[in-house]
Amino acid sequence: MLIRFVRGALCGLAILGGGSSAVAPAGAQESIINRNFLQDFLRGPRDDEEQSASPERRVPFSSEEIQLSFAPLVRETAPAVVNVYASSRVRSRSPFSGDPFFERFFDLPQMPPRLQSSLGSGVLVDPSGIIVTNHHVIRSADEVKIALSDGREFSSKVLLQDEGLDLAVLKIEGTGPFPAARFGDSESLEVGDLVLAIGNPFGVGQTTTSGIVSALARTPGGISDFGFFIQTDAAINPGNSGGALIDMNGEVVGINTAIYSRSGGSNGIGFAIPANIVQAVVEAAKAGAEYFQRPYVGASFDRVTPNIAEALGMERPMGALVTDVAAGSPAEEAGLRSADVVVAVDGRPVETPEALEYRIATRNIGEIAEIEVLRNDERQRLKLAIQRAPEGDGRKVEVGGRGPFAGAHVAALSPALAQRLRVSAEGESIVIVDVERNSPAARIGLRPGDIVRELNGEEMTSVDRMKEVAESDTRWWRFTIERDGRIIRQTMRF
Repeated sequence: MLIRFVRGALCGLAILGGGSSAVAPAGAQESIINRNFLQDFLRGPRDDEEQSASPERRVPFSSEEIQLSFAPLVRETAPAVVNVYASSRVRSRSPFSGDPFFERFFDLPQMPPRLQSSLGSGVLVDPSGIIVTNHHVIRSADEVKIALSDGREFSSKVLLQDEGLDLAVLKIEGTGPFPAARFGDSESLEVGDLVLAIGNPFGVGQTTTSGIVSALARTPGGISDFGFFIQTDAAINPGNSGGALIDMNGEVVGINTAIYSRSGGSNGIGFAIPANIVQAVVEAAKAGAEYFQRPYVGASFDRVTPNIAEALGMERPMGALVTDVAAGSPAEEAGLRSADVVVAVDGRPVETPEALEYRIATRNIGEIAEIEVLRNDERQRLKLAIQRAPEGDGRKVEVGGRGPFAGAHVAALSPALAQRLRVSAEGESIVIVDVERNSPAARIGLRPGDIVRELNGEEMTSVDRMKEVAESDTRWWRFTIERDGRIIRQTMRF
């Protein structure tokens, strides 16, 4: 409708200005005035007028502008977008495996492993061959190969995986330099900005789609622990995961990660991880980190509901409500208290707890962040030190014996370990950090991240005591574990 309106206005302008010098009637004069106002509005400020610091955003005016192309941006950025081929060997299990009759009387042959593969996209972000992609593209992969747009293929190794952010950083095993894309400032994006999505949808080859930024700071559930996505209507389909979302400067402002769809195809609702957090993950990988360590705040936050906002005298529900502050944490040292509402970080508004997590995560360790809180109807500014999460003693103990926990590696739960395992660190707890294959612990279904609350009627707060009780000579076992916030109680004869 907007294009039709503009075309109609231009046609009217050509007819009325058809070379006659006669004075137009009053109605025509009013029409000319309205037409000139529309023309000036669509054209934007002239070269001789004072320009603002940032470029003006406006609709295309002339036919030449309508015929402009994204080709220069694609030509510059597309070589840095690669295809990621991940493959893993899955052990095939015979339907008669485990049956005592068939195993006793028949020599069951070992079935060959089955090759499972997945296809996604990635972005070269450093000439040395560093690539960023989604974690779900290379999850459990035994081999990851990279195919460049010019046809070259390379093997790669995984430098860093972060399931919580759904990001992975790879390194090409080959000599560079390689074409690399530049990171842009995802904070400068506005709703309505034009963006391009580049990837390999459905494995048909490198494809570019265009759209706009539909929304910012989206928190769709089920994608990852991270909840601060860029939403776009640029077509994103299976295979686009890990590809680049670029702005009109040819800079990467996001990594495409998910879509909302009931059919599996694009419905115009796609999500990308902002470039600012992606860049922080890449820098962590370059520094040798195995996972992205988020800054430690030492406080728990909740959403501000309309009822809470009304009780606190707020005009509208926004911010992150402080529900608990850990003793000796950076939050306590900064002066943060329960019932405070964090409304801004470094002058940028905080709408939700997920936005607060994002603002803090993009800051470097050792920096000082200025947080603005609402307390007793007054706004106060506090200084929050950006620190690493405490590691604790870092001791990991392997459980032996013949009990159901044999083969499990346990450790005292620290803030850093809780962050890596994506669990909540509250009080003194023992957590399972690893489970050996085919061990008793693996056979009963124990997983890394399980928090052992009780074992044979005794509360578990020490790894040494956990090992002692778990290796005791008994056949009856009673234990309580916490998994994903759920309490599981089990009694068994083992």
